[in-house]
Amino acid sequence: METITKQQKKDIKLLGKFVEVYCAAKHPGADCAVVNLPDDLETRKLCHDCASFLKYAVARRLNCPLEAEKPTCKHCRTHCYAKPQLAKVKEIMAFSGRRLMMRGRLDYIWHYFF
Repeated sequence: METITKQQKKDIKLLGKFVEVYCAAKHPGADCAVVNLPDDLETRKLCHDCASFLKYAVARRLNCPLEAEKPTCKHCRTHCYAKPQLAKVKEIMAFSGRRLMMRGRLDYIWHYFF
C-alpha cells in the first residue's frame, strides 16, 4: 500500500467532516453506519448514500494526478469527479462550509474562499 501524504490526510479529514455535517443535516432520520477513513485517520457516522459518496471521493483524492502542484478542487484544471459527483461535492462543500463557519470554525474561511 502506498503512503498517504500530509496534504492528502488533511484533505481527506476535511472532506470527511464536511460530508458528516451535510449528512447529519440533510438525512437526520437515516440509518447511519460508521465509516473508517483510510490510514486510521478518523471515523465518521454517515447514511448509506453519504458513505458511498465519501468512499468515492476519498478514492479520487488518493488518485489525483496533480499531487505535486495540487490546487484546491474548485480551482483545479482537471476534475477527478464525474459530473454527478462533481455537482454533489460542490453542494456538500457549500452547505457544510457555511454551516461550520456559522458554528465558529473560522479556520474554514480560508478554504471556503480560496
